[in-house]
Amino acid sequence: MPFATGHSVPQTEQPRSPRETLPTMYDLPSEFPEESGLPDEFHDLQPQLLSRTLHLQDYTTENRFTGSDLNLYYNVHQPLWHKRPDWFLALDVPRLYDGHDFRRSYVVWQEGQAPTIVVEFLSPRTEREDLGRFYNDSDQIPDNSGSQPLLENNSNRPPNKVTVYEQYLRVPHYLVYSRYTRRLRYFKLIGRCYEEQPVSSGIPMLWLDDLNIGLGLWEGYFEGLPGPWLRWCDAEGSWLLTDTEQAKAAQAQERSEKEKAKQAKGQAEQRAERLAEKLRAIGIDPDSV
Repeated sequence: MPFATGHSVPQTEQPRSPRETLPTMYDLPSEFPEESGLPDEFHDLQPQLLSRTLHLQDYTTENRFTGSDLNLYYNVHQPLWHKRPDWFLALDVPRLYDGHDFRRSYVVWQEGQAPTIVVEFLSPRTEREDLGRFYNDSDQIPDNSGSQPLLENNSNRPPNKVTVYEQYLRVPHYLVYSRYTRRLRYFKLIGRCYEEQPVSSGIPMLWLDDLNIGLGLWEGYFEGLPGPWLRWCDAEGSWLLTDTEQAKAAQAQERSEKEKAKQAKGQAEQRAERLAEKLRAIGIDPDSV
């Protein structure tokens, strides 16, 4: 059966899916030649969920900052050197820059604070850059585009991410997640070096003692899209709520309380009516009591 293709000559075979034939974001150049591709929807939504479910006992939203795909400048002697973490958390800094403006970058020597957590999401051909010396063949994401992986660091390039987060910024918690394999890896700064920590198969998958918060893989829907998603949780494995979920929970609680009050009022009225009937049965007008 021929398939119409507009005003062109009809095709005798069904066209291949655009998913097979069109380039992905990883096949297209970014604005920086040394970087691979452009952010996809996962790289947009997953950081949002991390930020919106982050609840810290000792820090409000006003004295911490979470950034996503934001230039992070880390070396005052090489001011153009930067990394762009998929998500990071900085503590003891105001949410707004200079108290009134949004950040267009994060300059560590101006802020006075390096990030406490950095999370990177593996993408095709970025595995070596994201994992550095911790990379192994099982971390490679299948990629049929034919493009080459990012090169390892040389004398003409800034240090790789692991080196920057470990030696320049001394980030206490470095997390790497692959949505392709659902594998989460956790590197904790112990002394001067990262040491990989075990990750549980349960919830939480890992626990950050200094922040009193855990992280796990949630199989629910976020912005209408199915998981799994990385999401913060408490020590018992209960998922921490987004602002929208908190509002819905508060509304549900309010409706529940109103319904309970309505039921209590109805029960009280029924008890009063039964008592009135008993009084009438013995010849007493309840309205005169």
